[in-house]
Amino acid sequence: MSKLPFRVRSPYRVEERLFPLLGFAVIFSSGLMFCVLLTDIVRDGLPRLDWQFLTSFPSRKPQKAGILAAIVGTLWVMGLIGLIAIPLGICAATYLEEYAPRNKWMNAIELNIANLAGVPSIIYGLLGLALFVRTLHLGRSLIAGAMTLSLLVIPIIILSSREALRAVPQSIREASYALGASRWETIRDQVWPAALPGILTGIILALSRAIGETAPLVAIGALTYVNFLPGSDLFSAQFPWFNLKCLLDPFSALPIQIFNWLSRPQKAFLTNAAAAILVLLALTFIMNSMAIVLRNRARKSMR
Repeated sequence: MSKLPFRVRSPYRVEERLFPLLGFAVIFSSGLMFCVLLTDIVRDGLPRLDWQFLTSFPSRKPQKAGILAAIVGTLWVMGLIGLIAIPLGICAATYLEEYAPRNKWMNAIELNIANLAGVPSIIYGLLGLALFVRTLHLGRSLIAGAMTLSLLVIPIIILSSREALRAVPQSIREASYALGASRWETIRDQVWPAALPGILTGIILALSRAIGETAPLVAIGALTYVNFLPGSDLFSAQFPWFNLKCLLDPFSALPIQIFNWLSRPQKAFLTNAAAAILVLLALTFIMNSMAIVLRNRARKSMR
């Protein structure tokens, strides 16, 4: 190919040079701000982290206060969210992407789901208060908190799962149909495994948002002082061995406990809040790491 006798000058040369610099500046400033905040939290909260803090119940005396009930409540709520939101979100995304007809009603549903993903979390808290706490008479319970936060994250799971399903090449479906597989067998054995890494990415984002939400739990009336372990009566010595009435236990969570301590004027409670923030960050990191490992394994298995 012969070279042009003249040099083509792009009218966007300045923008092409400035945009990478702008992107780097935004990333650097965000990372620097995060490092500053994390350093301040670690400096205040790390000396307070000890076994007594992790295994004690809340107290009016900051030196004796702990986060055991909040940790157990958080683990319970996140587990229930996984059981509720993940199957519903994946099944809804599969129906919308693989089965639903393309008409104006489906377009309206898709638009509403996209809008629900951006609704402020306090709105979901008020919805959970009206529906689960008062109408269904679930009270300030574990299951009410989990169902409220599930409403918050289901739209995120649906949108991310649909994008993952849409990214699966149509040729995989057609090849499965050509071999005699039904639509359900094609989705179960071909489409879902191929879309699993993208689905897990959406689940990571959804659960990471849910674990740090405070406004919905405040709206439904989650307790700030719990001197017992929520869900401690799960196992029974007699049949049935699982006592599901424990799902109606009152509960607290780490975001609620942190919010309560931050609202107090004593400096010792602010130190407790910083230590609880470190524990919440650690739980989020562990949860995300497990999901990332599963996602990477799914990608390797597809190769």
